[in-house]
Amino acid sequence: MEIREVLALNLRKCRQAQGLSQEELAHRADIDRTYISAIERSVYAASIEVVERLAQGLGMEAADLLRRSSPAGDTGNTLSNEGRPRNRDGD
Repeated sequence: MEIREVLALNLRKCRQAQGLSQEELAHRADIDRTYISAIERSVYAASIEVVERLAQGLGMEAADLLRRSSPAGDTGNTLSNEGRPRNRDGD
């Protein structure tokens, strides 16, 4: 999945979880509603500044909007900073 699609899915999921319309998020982030719609449909790739403004409007970190979710059947492993698998409890 491309990062544009990751952002689209996360943005829509987080916005809807907070019960916000695109219009309300647009107002909070000072971004046009049609631009938010296009981002959520993966039509446009948002700049890092826009991602930051969207995150602030949602009250979250920008990195969370760009985070890929774990695949189904995840065994609890994530990648360490060096790219090597690491157990979530620090092993």
